[in-house]
Amino acid sequence: MAHRLQIRLLTWDVKDTLLKLRRPVGEEYAAKARVHGLDVAATALEQAFRQAYRAQSHSFPNYGLSQGLTSRQWWLDMVLQTFHLAGVQDAQAVAPIADELYEDLSSPHTWQVLEGAETSLRGCRKRGLRLAVVSNFDRRLENILVGLGLREHFDFVLTSEAAGWPKPDPRIFREALRLAHVEPAAAAHIGDSYRCDYQGSRAMGMHSFLLVGPEPLDPTVRDSVPEEHILPSLSHLLPALDRLEGSTPGL
Repeated sequence: MAHRLQIRLLTWDVKDTLLKLRRPVGEEYAAKARVHGLDVAATALEQAFRQAYRAQSHSFPNYGLSQGLTSRQWWLDMVLQTFHLAGVQDAQAVAPIADELYEDLSSPHTWQVLEGAETSLRGCRKRGLRLAVVSNFDRRLENILVGLGLREHFDFVLTSEAAGWPKPDPRIFREALRLAHVEPAAAAHIGDSYRCDYQGSRAMGMHSFLLVGPEPLDPTVRDSVPEEHILPSLSHLLPALDRLEGSTPGL
C-alpha cells in the first residue's frame, strides 16, 4: 500500500522571500552619501553595487570566511568597491558611509515584511509544521527577524555564515536537516532563487517551491520547474503543500 507524503519541516529563504529592503540599495547608498556631502546618483550606485557584489562573491565567497575575513569587513569592502565603481575615488570619504550603512542595514527598520509572509508562517505553524530559516545572510539576520516579529515562528535560524557553506551547497541544507532531525523526504524549502533555493535543496533530496514575482520566469527555468512547484505568491504555499502531500512518493 502506497504511503502519503508527510512534510514535517519547512525551511525558508529570507531576502525577497519573507523580507525586502524598504528602498532599493542604490537609493539607500545615495541617501547616506548625501548626509556626508557626496552627491552620487542612485542609479549609478545600484548598477555599481550589482557589479561589485558579483566580483566580491566570486573572489571571497561566503563573506570570505575561509580567507580570514569577517562578514562585517566583507560588507565594508563591498561598499568601498561600490562607490569606487560609481566614480568616488576617495576611500577615506567613503569609510564612514560604509560603517553607517552596515549599522543601518543591521536594523529591522531598514527592512519590511513582504505581503503574505506572516499569514503564511502562522498558517504553517497552525498545521503543526516545524519552520526554520536557511539563508545566505550574515550574523545580523537573527536580530532583524526578532525586530520584525518573525523570529518566534522559527525553530532555528541557519545562515551561511554560521554553517560555513552558502546555498546552493547541499551541505547547508544537510545541516538544517540534522538540526531538525528530519529526513530530506519529509522537508521542503521555499525561496525565490532557482539556483540557490530550488536546485540547492533538491540536490539534497528535499522538496522545493520556487517563489516567483510579477516578472515572467526565464523560459529555461520555467521549462525545468514543474508547475506545481511554482508559487506565484506565498498565499499559494498551503494549497501547494496539500497537493504535494496528496501525491504518492515516486510518482
